[in-house]
Amino acid sequence: MKIESSLERLKGILPVIEKVTGKNLTLNILSSILIIANGKTLKLRATNLDLGIEVELPSKIEKEGIVAVRGSVLNELITNIQNEKSVVLESNNDNLIITTNNNVATIKCYPYNDFPTIPLISGDMCFNVNPEKFLSGIKAVSYSASLSDIKPEISNIYVYPEGEDLIFVATDSFRLAEKKVKIKHLPDFSGILIPHKNINEIIRVLDLAGEEEVKICFNKNQIAFSYNGVYLTSRLVDGNFPDYKQIIPKEHTTEAIILKQDFINTLKINNIFLDKFSQITLSLNPKAKKFSIKSKSGEVGETEASVSAAMKGETVSVNLNYRYLFDVFQAIYSDSISVFISGANKPMIIKGVSDTTFTYLVMPLNK
Repeated sequence: MKIESSLERLKGILPVIEKVTGKNLTLNILSSILIIANGKTLKLRATNLDLGIEVELPSKIEKEGIVAVRGSVLNELITNIQNEKSVVLESNNDNLIITTNNNVATIKCYPYNDFPTIPLISGDMCFNVNPEKFLSGIKAVSYSASLSDIKPEISNIYVYPEGEDLIFVATDSFRLAEKKVKIKHLPDFSGILIPHKNINEIIRVLDLAGEEEVKICFNKNQIAFSYNGVYLTSRLVDGNFPDYKQIIPKEHTTEAIILKQDFINTLKINNIFLDKFSQITLSLNPKAKKFSIKSKSGEVGETEASVSAAMKGETVSVNLNYRYLFDVFQAIYSDSISVFISGANKPMIIKGVSDTTFTYLVMPLNK
């Protein structure tokens, strides 16, 4: 095998591919990137058995062939080569020789016959989407997914269609985020569960798509994203997402509108005085026109600060986890937020003002 390829293109894609390689010490082949020289293209593949990626790059192929090399070594070498336009990759016995005008390096190869296949997903369950739209849905909810595998049905992002909306939902039982994204020509399906541990890699790959449409295909077990020579596939979770809509309050007794930045600034001060439960107390008194946030630590001290807010309804005080409340601001782009409370021991709802596409629910701390 002998290939000449653009160094800039390799630098752009190798860090993403390397992230998909496996870290299984008993299966060394999973830590490798498979390099295939065929026709006029260079193909790079990686998999950890949960995710798989293949990227095609136009290259000058002098001799066809296949090799597998450790992904971390190849990535670190290529990304650190400077002031070069192209690189030559050439196999020699059990080695891959990498040559530029000023550098020569040799990397040991793995037996490439042991490299697993990457599933090819096709069929009726396909649709095209602007990557920014799909990413907006994932990023708006992913922080709410459970990081534990004890309940596998909630350690994922739930995605399902509703009319012309693609709805993204995630929960860890203590909070829940829902985002609706308008997408035309959606297929009719009951919903899919994308593992949370694969989300960061999916985001990295789709971020590279830019303005180009991404084709998404899926079946019962796998989902695939493809565009411009890039193909990424992820395992799907086999399970049923909880009927989350039944826990979202239909009515509320207290409502407040606050400037988002004022809320953030006050929460940062409260963060200094958190107890071991990371508890803050949110108090709303519409009659007194007082919206206050309090935190108290037996070791550090305590603080209480008021925030300007437009309020109506009943006086209420609710205990919340600081992090669960603070996380939501990354998903709200409005300058002001709306807070809806149904009682001290009831879930609190947060939305961006005039934004009907995003809903965030936080459960109270009952202590």
